[in-house]
Amino acid sequence: MSSGASGEGCFKGADGALRCAWCEATPAYRHYHDHEWGFPSTDDRHLFEKLCLEGFQAGLSWRTILDKREALRDAFAGFDPERVARFDERRVAKLLADPRIVRHRAKIESAINNARRALELREAFGSLAAYVWRFEPPPASRPKRLTWEILKGLTSSPESAALARDLKQRGWTFVGPVTMYAFMQSVGLVNDHLEGCHVRQAALRARAGLVPPRREPVGQEPVG
Repeated sequence: MSSGASGEGCFKGADGALRCAWCEATPAYRHYHDHEWGFPSTDDRHLFEKLCLEGFQAGLSWRTILDKREALRDAFAGFDPERVARFDERRVAKLLADPRIVRHRAKIESAINNARRALELREAFGSLAAYVWRFEPPPASRPKRLTWEILKGLTSSPESAALARDLKQRGWTFVGPVTMYAFMQSVGLVNDHLEGCHVRQAALRARAGLVPPRREPVGQEPVG
């Protein structure tokens, strides 16, 4: 791990590039770090998948979830919320018998419940993305330089707490403030690549080129 002023909390890969140290363990981790984590997403299916995966991670490591990601996609119909919303008790029993995935009844039932709630948000806001991006932190609230010491203390934020509160009041489960901050990191609502990480600037450029979807909600306002 680098201890230099501009790379603390990073490691140098075989290609000579500095990366956030958490992704050092496996090639799959590094690929996820380089190509997905911290990059802004407005794809509803991807956003729903990440909300589900963060819920499945509760009490587990992200490496465990990443290793099971393809199996979870297969088991949960590609995380298409319309299809998952139709899962019944027979489907739950089948999932509980699937050794490839996280066989936790409450988490499985949460994913199904949250699919139904996601459809409600899509109806109200036009898309899940339009809802989620309302909780992006203002740039002025973010650290000017994201160091390892600062990142260690970023386990939640006022915005992740507001998102968690709003989702819970709308009937979602497994969406606490820490879980929602991890979600925000993963889909680019925040860019927590460290100073010195070679991906940080790419993620910043991707965000600068994005116009988040916006639509006033139909018949309701956020309750958070």
